[in-house]
Amino acid sequence: MRIGELSQRTQVPTRMLRYYEEQDLLRSDRQANGYRDYPESAVAQVELVRGLISSGLPTRLIKTMLNMEGVQGEELARTCTRNLAEDLAQELETLESKIACLTRSRDTVRSFLARTRHAEVLGDARAVLGPVA
Repeated sequence: MRIGELSQRTQVPTRMLRYYEEQDLLRSDRQANGYRDYPESAVAQVELVRGLISSGLPTRLIKTMLNMEGVQGEELARTCTRNLAEDLAQELETLESKIACLTRSRDTVRSFLARTRHAEVLGDARAVLGPVA
């Protein structure tokens, strides 16, 4: 598929897709006319990359992780250096902290809305949080 179709299917601008390629996070073949040609698997790859970038992972770590995908056992043990493991552990700690913060924020907003006369916008919030006084 061409870059425009990939952009449309993933909702990622073509400029960002080109950046992913520059960072070696995405690969394409070139047609004789110079156009990029992406395999069907590029849709899932772009969604994965976009999610990892959105979560705050630096592209250098994303690239390393993508390059190790499918590597297992002893080969993975040799490939994953102590420094890489420490970098990933630090990123994991950051992600866990963000998740905890988002969870608290979600619960606060849900609780506030449930106490208003507009609790129905939450759908089943009354069942979860009880009736509004």
